[in-house]
Amino acid sequence: MMAAPRQPDEWGGPGDASTGASRTEPGSAGTPFTAVITRPAGQSNGLAAQLAQHGIRTFDFPLIAIAPVTDEAPLRAALGALERYALVVFVSPNAVDRAFACYASVSSIWPPALPVAVVGPASVAALERHGVAAPDHRVLSPSNAGEEDPARFDSESLYAALEKTFGAEAFTGKRVLIVRGDGGREWLAERLREAGAEVETVAAYRRIVPEPPIAAWTQVHALLEGAPHAWLVTSSEGVRNLDELAREHLTAGEIVELRHAPLVAPHPRIAETARSMGFDRITVSGAGDERIVETLLGLASSVVQPAQNTPAQAPANSRMTDSNNTSNTANPGAVTTGASGSGGASARPSHASSGAGSSAPLTQPPGTGNGRRGAGSALLWLVVVLVAAGSGAGGYYLNRKLDGLGMQAIQRQQAGEQQIAALRARTDQAVTGAQQIDKQIAQLEGKIADAQTSQQALAQQYSDLSKSRDDWTLAEVGQMLSSASEQLQLTGNTQLALFALQSADTRLAASDNAQAIAVRKAIAEDIDKLKAAPSTDLTGLAIKLDTALGQIDSLPLSGEALVAHTKPEAAAPADVAKVAAATNEPRWKVWVDTFVNGVGKQIASLVQVRRIDNADAMLVSPDQGYFMRENLKLRLLSARLSLLSRNEATLKSDLADADATLARYFDGASKQTQTVRELLKEVGAGSAAVALPTLDKSLQAIQQYRSRG
Repeated sequence: MMAAPRQPDEWGGPGDASTGASRTEPGSAGTPFTAVITRPAGQSNGLAAQLAQHGIRTFDFPLIAIAPVTDEAPLRAALGALERYALVVFVSPNAVDRAFACYASVSSIWPPALPVAVVGPASVAALERHGVAAPDHRVLSPSNAGEEDPARFDSESLYAALEKTFGAEAFTGKRVLIVRGDGGREWLAERLREAGAEVETVAAYRRIVPEPPIAAWTQVHALLEGAPHAWLVTSSEGVRNLDELAREHLTAGEIVELRHAPLVAPHPRIAETARSMGFDRITVSGAGDERIVETLLGLASSVVQPAQNTPAQAPANSRMTDSNNTSNTANPGAVTTGASGSGGASARPSHASSGAGSSAPLTQPPGTGNGRRGAGSALLWLVVVLVAAGSGAGGYYLNRKLDGLGMQAIQRQQAGEQQIAALRARTDQAVTGAQQIDKQIAQLEGKIADAQTSQQALAQQYSDLSKSRDDWTLAEVGQMLSSASEQLQLTGNTQLALFALQSADTRLAASDNAQAIAVRKAIAEDIDKLKAAPSTDLTGLAIKLDTALGQIDSLPLSGEALVAHTKPEAAAPADVAKVAAATNEPRWKVWVDTFVNGVGKQIASLVQVRRIDNADAMLVSPDQGYFMRENLKLRLLSARLSLLSRNEATLKSDLADADATLARYFDGASKQTQTVRELLKEVGAGSAAVALPTLDKSLQAIQQYRSRG
């Protein structure tokens, strides 16, 4: 039977002496285990040294190249104003190195009071190389912030560490600077913005896809032919680059072998990306070179050890088979030897008996029976040995047959997988080709639409250019007449409209077209109408209405007017003695006559009789008088609007209603009332010229020409 392979957990720590001996055996017995490191160039020296100490060969195959950003001005500006930020986050060691290389031109000392946050231990080590480390500086990372899972180093664990250290509300109103590569993840920035922080992201480097040399691809071809190896991918972008490069440089069979090769990923997100790309042997090691080394050692134990046992096992089986055959061959000899021994033992008594002489006839029959039993036993043992040898040979043949069938099944499975991979590649190529065809069709449709639009524009331009001089002249005249008509209706400026008509007639005078002559006739009629139209001083009429509005509040109602002689008046007392002497009448009589006349005059001054045709005017109370004046004002305002809008019918109606109100409810004998009524009559007389002529004939002639054209 084939020995079971040792599990990865049997390869203990680096200090296990027996384990170290086992690790060095594969390199000495056959092809050594190779770890393909895909980190950027120059960033895997420490890991390669650790793997070399454990007997694992390394092969640098960078899948990502780190290049400087095209414009370092934003990075330099952000690093030059660090006092604005409450926290600076570096997402990778590359971000640390590039940022500090740029920061060297600004300052050589990092502000001790400014906290720095990084994602993993490699970034912490990068900060230490640049002099930023505890206790002089505050460096935050998931490992030293008390995370429950120290093997998980990503944006999620870093945000949890920051929230646990500073508190959930500590980021409100604070500025945070995130230094990263060009086009990095936005998860951490979005979470910080949701927490109330003002996040600024700046790129310190950019990632590009390298082009491995031919020698590197030659070694990859050799590894995929069956050499024990494993791939280390440290980023999701590296996995995508590996898939892209493999499609360009590897055959379909090699792509299948690549996707079945062991893959080591430090983070579950990288493993998910690799699984989506078709890789099916993925191991998540956790961050840090130590965990990566332990994982690769476990893979070496599970990959190299079975390959070492397989060639050594066949000789063991053959030796086992050879020993069985030897025992089977020896047993008959032993049986034969045993039979001969028995025969010899039996012969010796017979020989002794015959030597005695007297007992020979008596001992012969027993001797003959023992010889027969010995021959039967030897025959039985011979049959048993033959049956056992046949069973062993049959088992060995069946074992070889089963091994051959297993190898055929494996070969058929590999061939099927290669065919499936080829079909997948063809399907991907077909899908890609279909997508490209769809894009080309969309581009062609867009070009066709653009061509149609251009054709319509050209047709319009050709139509415009094909117009004759008379067409252009009539089009210009039509525009002038339309503008003049609008101005006439809006402003009532007949002089401006008249000038426009005369200009249009001058432009048409140079044309001999019959239609132009018809238009000139219509323009001449409109010119005559404008000249015959009376000139209306709308502004003066509006001023008169404003004057009347201003006097409404002081107009007396019919029941409010006071008569001058209704006031009680008393005559000056007369001299009774002088009157009596002049009239030769008694003084008492003169006094009585004077008294009676004075009382009569006073009584007569208190009573006056007037004629009022409208009895309702005497019943208007002071409150009703206020509303009467307000209604009259509204009527005059409506008349003013009708005047300005040249609505003659409404204007005359409002003026008539206002005059009727003044005659019915206000004192007609008052000078103010008479003045207001005179103003209304003047406005009514001047409103006869409010209606303005139109340019309908000219516009109609232009429209007829356009419709015929």
